[in-house]
Amino acid sequence: METTKIALVSKILLFLISVLFIGSLFVPMWQIDLDAPQYPEGLVLKLHANKIGGDVEIINGLNHYIGMATLHTENFIEFKILPYILGAFSLISLVLIFINNRKFVLAFFATFVLFVILAGVDFYRWNYEYGHNLDPNAAIKVPGMAYQPPLIGYKQLLNFGAYSVPDIGGWMLIGAGIMLFYIIYREFNLFKKRK
Repeated sequence: METTKIALVSKILLFLISVLFIGSLFVPMWQIDLDAPQYPEGLVLKLHANKIGGDVEIINGLNHYIGMATLHTENFIEFKILPYILGAFSLISLVLIFINNRKFVLAFFATFVLFVILAGVDFYRWNYEYGHNLDPNAAIKVPGMAYQPPLIGYKQLLNFGAYSVPDIGGWMLIGAGIMLFYIIYREFNLFKKRK
């Protein structure tokens, strides 16, 4: 009879995954860097699990001129619920060690993948609304111009170059996802099936 229990190495990885989820709450998860000739040192927007940080006031001042809404942590419900989601993921990772069943780990991996997809869609929507819903009475108007930063990567926005990349917390979540995938790959004997 085939066992559904998970190996010791998978349990160790689940513990590390739990640590990564909790750790991501204390560091920035994503950053958007803005480079322009008038700001040679650059400007940065740091997105934490529970707040917006970085050069928020300067960026809000610039956004006002082109008609973009100002950014405030309290305007986003995501910053209220994301810490609870990541905390729950951390707790589930620990509980899975004691449940000791690979099917539950597979269900958790599927849930995490769904979370990543929904978070990506939400972040795109967030960027789209801020980049397209402009005040028609703004001081600077460029016909046909939108100021949506990239979801990931680089985009030129007038004289600003915008780089959108994971920060420390984002890399921690990517690491957790890779380890979860490795556990599934290992526990369901996908190594053997490929041979």
